[in-house]
Amino acid sequence: MNIHEHQAKAVLSEFGVAVPRGYPAFTVDEAAEAAGKLGGPVYVVKSQIHAGGRGKGRFEGLGPEAKGGVRVVKSAEDVRTNAQEMLGRVLVTEQTGPRGKQVNRLYIEEGAAIAKEFYLSLLVDRETSRVSVVASTEGGMSIEDVAHDTPEKIVTFSIDPATGVFPHHGLQLATALGLKGDLAKQAGKLLGQLYAAFVSKDMSMLEVNPLIVTADDKLRVLDAKISFDPNALFRHPELTPLRDESEEDPKEIEASKHDLSYIALDGEIGCMVNGAGLAMATMDIIKLYGAEPANFLDVGGGATQEKVTAAFKIITADPNVKGILVNIFGGIARCDVLAKGVIAAVKETGLQVPLVVRLEGTNAEQGKQIIRDSGLNVIPANDLSDGAEKIVNAVRGA
Repeated sequence: MNIHEHQAKAVLSEFGVAVPRGYPAFTVDEAAEAAGKLGGPVYVVKSQIHAGGRGKGRFEGLGPEAKGGVRVVKSAEDVRTNAQEMLGRVLVTEQTGPRGKQVNRLYIEEGAAIAKEFYLSLLVDRETSRVSVVASTEGGMSIEDVAHDTPEKIVTFSIDPATGVFPHHGLQLATALGLKGDLAKQAGKLLGQLYAAFVSKDMSMLEVNPLIVTADDKLRVLDAKISFDPNALFRHPELTPLRDESEEDPKEIEASKHDLSYIALDGEIGCMVNGAGLAMATMDIIKLYGAEPANFLDVGGGATQEKVTAAFKIITADPNVKGILVNIFGGIARCDVLAKGVIAAVKETGLQVPLVVRLEGTNAEQGKQIIRDSGLNVIPANDLSDGAEKIVNAVRGA
């Protein structure tokens, strides 16, 4: 689960992390009120969307000369003017894709005198079962660009969860960022605070970009991005209100209600598969035959008829879907049960696009017979390659 910048800073503040003062604003009047509370002389008006690159983004409907989604202004009136221009508009960045995201809230923050900018993040390293710390002196820019152009400027080290943060970790961070004296001490303290927040809240990612040194030699978190482990949210009811469903695909929200793993993509062939690995293989082979998958959808090993029906409704809710490939390998899930679910879903949704079904594994023959006896126009497939070829040909009218 992702949250907005202003929410991330509020979470970090609970652990003593130093952040600039700021207030969220959902209306122009609230933005002006926030400016009054801050008192100037410099304000930053920040679009709040779940995507990076806001500062270099562009708003639909405004000319190329228009400023991006993060703007520095010098009066309360300018805050109001920019809020009017930004709220309700679609912001397009490198991470949103061409569709962009509508800006429904802003964060009005006090300006900062920036002397230096750094990059700092904490991530779960599944290979070592530790928390990895990634630091770079190249802050305020895309870390992907840094990794591509100057990878030697990125330093990574890990923290053992059995011990937590030790003084030498703080020293490693200070050395990586070239900080000395009191700033080095601040870096060690900050790392401890960020690690405590990361572990306590079951985060999967905590990114600070940029981490700044102010003109008076203070470390401050100028921007923060947080993702929480969705599998641990049951332990954190206090985080549930932070979820902004307007930032999520409605189909993905509906899938989560049925315990389905669903991610919308930009292709034309809908996929319903049981098992994440098989789902990835199915998507790959669709691409191999020259088409694009419209989604990743794993109904899980314990798929029921109800789940399959819900999955079909979610897939067909995508107007880009021109055909559906069902690829089931029955292990825990039984093919006959899933076949009944497919038939029920086709009848309930009034499916209007080609459907190819490949069944293998537990009760596969019973499942195939159920589909044959249904009288529905379902194209059977013998294996994964056969299924992918048939659905691509069916979509293209071959």
